[in-house]
Amino acid sequence: MPKRVSTYGHRIACVQLLALALAVAAAFGACPAQARTLRVVALGDSLTAGLGLPQDRAFPEVLEKALRAKGYDVEVSNAGVSGDTAADGLARYDWAVPEGADALIVELGANDMLRGLDPAAAKASLAQILARAKGAHVATLLAGMRAAPNMGADYQARFDAIYPDLANRFGVALYPFFLDGVAADPRLNQKDGLHPTREGVEKIVANILPAVEALLSGAKP
Repeated sequence: MPKRVSTYGHRIACVQLLALALAVAAAFGACPAQARTLRVVALGDSLTAGLGLPQDRAFPEVLEKALRAKGYDVEVSNAGVSGDTAADGLARYDWAVPEGADALIVELGANDMLRGLDPAAAKASLAQILARAKGAHVATLLAGMRAAPNMGADYQARFDAIYPDLANRFGVALYPFFLDGVAADPRLNQKDGLHPTREGVEKIVANILPAVEALLSGAKP
């Protein structure tokens, strides 16, 4: 009889330990942490580089801070170069997006539009960028841009279609408009009316953050 009581007590202890282990696993599973630091590259133009702002106030740096505040072990590299067109971004892709990158945010095309360049050329360059990222199995978020109304209805239609078309073609995530909620708002833009202020960058990051979190969830472990 004592032996049976001992066995019963042992089983109860095992059940309790199992319950504790499951509770701990569930607690850790609810967090966005991963086994190692995820490397994210933000490939873009002056909107990414942070023209007119201190380096720690540029989009990649503010995004990294926001992600870390939510528990992500992540490094966001600033691969933005002021004045770059989509073709310029493609030309420096190999050294801007190093081997082993886990995720990529592509923010290019604004300068193509401002210079009135053929949307077909910008689309072709962006397509090559997405193809390279896909070939390297880098999770990618395509940040869209919109043409200014003064470019004309035909140009606007052709340019604005670039991003959803490419997202569908390559099966990548699309953030429709990088400057959503910031463009044309004088309170959130510098005197040139084109580049966001510190507050403007904060708003961009707040808006795009859910899309970046979804991107990280699909990044390779």
